[in-house]
Amino acid sequence: MIISQAKRRENIAEYLLYMWQVEDIMRAYNLDINKIKASIIDQYDVDDKTRKEITDWWEGLIMMMQHEGKQQAGHLQINKNVLIRLNDLHNELLHSTKYSEYGAEFYKTLPFIVELRAKTPKEQQVDELETCFNALYGTLMLKLQGKEVSKDTQVAITQISHFIGTLAAYFKKNEETPLFADDIQ
Repeated sequence: MIISQAKRRENIAEYLLYMWQVEDIMRAYNLDINKIKASIIDQYDVDDKTRKEITDWWEGLIMMMQHEGKQQAGHLQINKNVLIRLNDLHNELLHSTKYSEYGAEFYKTLPFIVELRAKTPKEQQVDELETCFNALYGTLMLKLQGKEVSKDTQVAITQISHFIGTLAAYFKKNEETPLFADDIQ
């Protein structure tokens, strides 16, 4: 909860990747709050009130996972909503003449996205942004497991990371002062 709140304020991309990791952690602990408490929550050096808030946060996520049927795979609707908001902003930025540098960054990234999607079975293909997040998350998981990442993959991930970082920066700016407020009629 503490980490997610900070990431949500500072970098929406890091927040989304963190929340995907939280989903996987909950699955690894079989959605058992007692195991999560023992392994994660009890490790925080916080007062009792904050510990209760953290526990409530995890319990709320567990209930969402159960309610949405995400015990084995998939993403919570709250995380899908973040991706939807990012996609909306992505499309606005792409179609805006005011932010042509964003479009240039996207088109530098597009060949890597196309290559990744070509390797994905048709029924598992997702939109461009989710493809980028899947690549970033997959690479993160490989690194956490101590597995090597090929040079070609690292080149792709570097560009994807830069592009997603650019989108995250625009997202933060848009949260502070809407970028397209002048466009509303």
